[in-house]
Amino acid sequence: MAAELGRAVRWGGRRLRNALSLQLLFAAFLIAITASPARAIPTFDEVRADFKPSDTVLLSREGEVLQRLRTDPTVRRGQWVLLADVSPALRQALVLSEDKRFFEHSGVDWRAASAAAWGNLWNQRTRGASTITMQLAGLLDGDWRQGPGGRTVVQKLGQTVAAQVLDRRWRKDQILEAYLNLVPFRSELVGIDALSRTLFGKAAHGLDDREAAVAAALVRAPNARPALVAQRACGVLRDMQRGARIDCDALDLFATAALQRRAFDTSEGVAPHFARHLLRQRFGKDAAVPERVQSTLRAPLQRFAVQTLQQHLRELRGRNVEDGAVLVLDNTTGAVLAWVGSSGQLSQASEVDGVLALRQPGSTLKPFLYGQAIEQRRLTAASLVDDSPAHIATAGGLYIPQNYDRQFKGWVSVRTALAASLNVPAVRTLVMVTPAAFHRQLSAVGLPLRESGDYFGYSLALGSPEVPLLQLTNAFRTLANGGRQSPVALNGPAAGRAPAWVPGMDPRAAFIVGDILSDGNARARTFGTDSVLATRFWTAVKTGTSKDMRDNWAVGWSERYTVGVWVGNASGAAMHGVSGTSGAAPIWAAVMGFLHALEPSRAPKAPNGLVRAAVRFGPAQPPTLGSPQPLEAARDEWFVPGTQQPVFAMDSGAINAQGEGAKGQKGSKNAGRGGAEAPAGAIARITAPAPGTVIALDPDIPPARQRLQFTATGSQLLWRLDGKPLGRGPRVAWLPWPGRHVVQITDAAGQVLDEIRIEVRGAGVAAPPKAPVP
Repeated sequence: MAAELGRAVRWGGRRLRNALSLQLLFAAFLIAITASPARAIPTFDEVRADFKPSDTVLLSREGEVLQRLRTDPTVRRGQWVLLADVSPALRQALVLSEDKRFFEHSGVDWRAASAAAWGNLWNQRTRGASTITMQLAGLLDGDWRQGPGGRTVVQKLGQTVAAQVLDRRWRKDQILEAYLNLVPFRSELVGIDALSRTLFGKAAHGLDDREAAVAAALVRAPNARPALVAQRACGVLRDMQRGARIDCDALDLFATAALQRRAFDTSEGVAPHFARHLLRQRFGKDAAVPERVQSTLRAPLQRFAVQTLQQHLRELRGRNVEDGAVLVLDNTTGAVLAWVGSSGQLSQASEVDGVLALRQPGSTLKPFLYGQAIEQRRLTAASLVDDSPAHIATAGGLYIPQNYDRQFKGWVSVRTALAASLNVPAVRTLVMVTPAAFHRQLSAVGLPLRESGDYFGYSLALGSPEVPLLQLTNAFRTLANGGRQSPVALNGPAAGRAPAWVPGMDPRAAFIVGDILSDGNARARTFGTDSVLATRFWTAVKTGTSKDMRDNWAVGWSERYTVGVWVGNASGAAMHGVSGTSGAAPIWAAVMGFLHALEPSRAPKAPNGLVRAAVRFGPAQPPTLGSPQPLEAARDEWFVPGTQQPVFAMDSGAINAQGEGAKGQKGSKNAGRGGAEAPAGAIARITAPAPGTVIALDPDIPPARQRLQFTATGSQLLWRLDGKPLGRGPRVAWLPWPGRHVVQITDAAGQVLDEIRIEVRGAGVAAPPKAPVP
């Protein structure tokens, strides 16, 4: 028996020596072939410089990281991690699992290679002989990378030569650092930063022994089943903690849970919407995006804007409002200093960018309308306009504008009408300017609309079209720059270049509009004297609210900055009791206060070509004791030369109710219909609504708020509706209900003096109310 065993050993030895001799001769030939490519191995610095994370980091102008955004959908890489920033546990686990003699060999572990060769000869299963250095060589050069059927002999020899060259040129710490950053772990995850953040929700320096064991187990079989990963991790953990008791069942549960985690968000930071928009505009859709992108954002301002928006929306909890947006522009350059597109976790649509979303701007378009009327010399800041019920006939029916508070102020100056945001005077002004001309004005200041002015009609004065906060804020920046318009500079101003200015509005009209919007006394009729809009430094601001409180705005500027704020719901749902001063305005005021905490804001200087003159408001002679009080207090006012006059007053004549009473520039002879009865002997007639008017009830406004005003000229008038008494005097209000109706005025004897027929369309009114007894 012993003799037979000896013969078998001698035969096996001869067979092994012959096989090895042939392999060595063949290897010598292949080494000569593979040595040349091995010499082309890159340096450590070149490898690190070529490393590209799958994320792009957005930097503020100060160099702070504001946002991390994934831009490579094919692979998931994190940042390059220094070896010193990798936990000692992971370094130990990786070496024990992949290459126990890593710090002893010269790139190839010949002892492990001999053991592997002997096992292959006798068809025994042994641990692979591939070292960390050899694996890195395969990662650096695709020629040595293992294919689906394993490596060929040429690949193995080439990898061996490359590993030895790599070990001579690189330090051991560099090899280990590069390997940790380039090795694929699982699925799309490449590198230790992506793995540790995705599976464990932490940076690589924080991995403990258990997490390090799981990570090391994934190197050997990246896409293995969780049970197999846990089994291998348990073996690695035993090697790490020799003599300790290892609970492999608990490790199995932990590994299974970790492999299901996806904690590495594709976007993280305080400027996600701006980052996406900037990268899309600067690099396009398919172009390569650099690892780091500088922006114009101010980091402290961006964080403050995010916090202020979220805090204020939390304070409005219960009023059905969850979304908002904030934009801050530099007046001179147009650079974006803050861009908050959403309220984040407070929103159910946090991906929607509120800065770019189309919304109805409400009253924020009024400054451009009055600026155009002043530029065309149709109005001055002191001109009197009528804030009273108006019934304007249009092709689609009767247009009846209402003020926000459902009240009317009578005859007011343009300064008061704009600052107090009165709707009816704005509509009367648009009747003079025309929707088509106002449409052109909006385009000139950077607010192009998708439809024509005639499409919107007179509702254009009250902000019926949809515009984004980005364009609206930049249009107000046009006012801040004296009527000069230029695009928003997403990439910041070009070196040595001034913005490409184009005329947007007459600088004199722009200055007067800004002077009105900065006048706290003028806005007091609507907002009070202690409004949140009143800042301790110079600012000009306009609020706006769209129909049914779906959108809420505050947009204004200081000497250096323009700030725009939108509050509402991305879904378009109506807010509950949120106005311009309770929704967007507090956020606007807080951001402005932050900007000017240490920086003054001075009122702009008047441009050339303006006249400042004293004015007073009717009657033609100065008031005496017991005479009627003037409409507004006397003051100094700004005028375009040739439009100034000392007195603005109304006489007792009447004009039609179609809105032509918006004139009022030519002093004491201006006509008006402030509700006073006409002189005795005037012809009695119904002046509003017009005969044949069709009135459509608005389902978004409670029926009790939709009162129709009847007006007439004459004295001692009695009103009848469908033959029943309705009221007395030159003006009565009626709560409409659907149907065709006959409206009459009579004298005291019942003689019919005038009659019109109207129609009310709509639903929601159960029964007509009883007419009051006159």
